[in-house]
Amino acid sequence: MESLIKFVQQEFVPKKDFPEFGAGDTITVYYEIREGEKVRTQFFRGVVIQRRGTGSSETFTIRKMSGTIGVERIFPINMPALQKVEVNKRGKVRRARIYYFRGLTGKKARIKESMKR
Repeated sequence: MESLIKFVQQEFVPKKDFPEFGAGDTITVYYEIREGEKVRTQFFRGVVIQRRGTGSSETFTIRKMSGTIGVERIFPINMPALQKVEVNKRGKVRRARIYYFRGLTGKKARIKESMKR
């Protein structure tokens, strides 16, 4: 059954080409918003906290600060409204899921920039 699901995902789900990114990277995600008849593009810029899943069911979580409030958003990789992903900064972190980042404020909430990758 699992092999059948993988086959269908590989054949019928369109593959989007996004740059490689991981936890600690600062990225900008551009996505479409439909408001009645109008369609507009909005962006969400923040730090990637995690990537989860494989194949067409893969998702990633981005966190940004809006004033003093932290805002997180989960995006599926194969979301049809997703237009493009830009990597602004490569972060150097030791973990694949940086949940501890939620508790940090001020200068401690900075992530060192990675020179490689």
